Amino acid sequence: MIRKCLFPAAGYGTRFLPATKVMPKEMLPILDRPLIQYGVEEALDAGMNNIAIVTGRGKRALADHFDVNYELEHQIRGTPKASLLSSIDRLIDNCTFSYTRQIAMRGLGHAILTGETLIGNEPFGVVLADDLCVGYDRGVLAQMVEIYQQHQCSIVAVEEVPMTEVHKYGVVAGTMIDDDLMQVSTMVEKPPANEAPSNFAIIGRYILTPDIFEILETTEAGAGGEIQLTDALRTQAEQGKVIAYRFKGQRFDCGSPSGFVAATNHFYHLSRR
Repeated sequence: MIRKCLFPAAGYGTRFLPATKVMPKEMLPILDRPLIQYGVEEALDAGMNNIAIVTGRGKRALADHFDVNYELEHQIRGTPKASLLSSIDRLIDNCTFSYTRQIAMRGLGHAILTGETLIGNEPFGVVLADDLCVGYDRGVLAQMVEIYQQHQCSIVAVEEVPMTEVHKYGVVAGTMIDDDLMQVSTMVEKPPANEAPSNFAIIGRYILTPDIFEILETTEAGAGGEIQLTDALRTQAEQGKVIAYRFKGQRFDCGSPSGFVAATNHFYHLSRR
């Protein structure tokens, strides 16, 4: 059973400046709850109740959100507004939260490595909160847990994107096991379209085996001068230890204004049904 889920949440959120000058991008709200809460709900529904968050300077709001607020709760106790906290109360009651800081912004791979102290020697999920995913029958992480139980290796969620978009993603290639599963043989971080091995792009959901930490320790800086998780995963893939899963659901890139608006519209229409 996978118990832990890591949330890299130390980035600056520059695409949403000036809103993110003092507010973490993970706290931007889609209707009544922040992005990171959707991710934690997905993790809990997949059986991961030990939530590990890699933060940075100016990110104290993340820890405050997943904690009690005695003054607020006292003020609304016994009123209809008290029920508005039920979704966050569920997470506080059923999850444990731990935090560590990424001192320097050196890429996703470095953020994952920074979280080793919270994860230890066991497989774990990873959620990038600005990728908001809606599973068709169940959450994307829950789908991936089932794949992990079958294959016992690292799992990456992928979706097909236009070739004009591949330069924004880590891109995988390999041998299809079935319609939704690929045995990954190689992957490239943010390739130009004419060098991309496919149009299968990795999105912000992973299940990683703990040997990824040892690999990351020796992974040199790659694209953008950062330590890329994709480069470390390629080492695992060359050993036949990575499966790509074309998930059943819809993903919103809430790191971009257009994706954020699309997600807001989606959840608004759901709330009106």
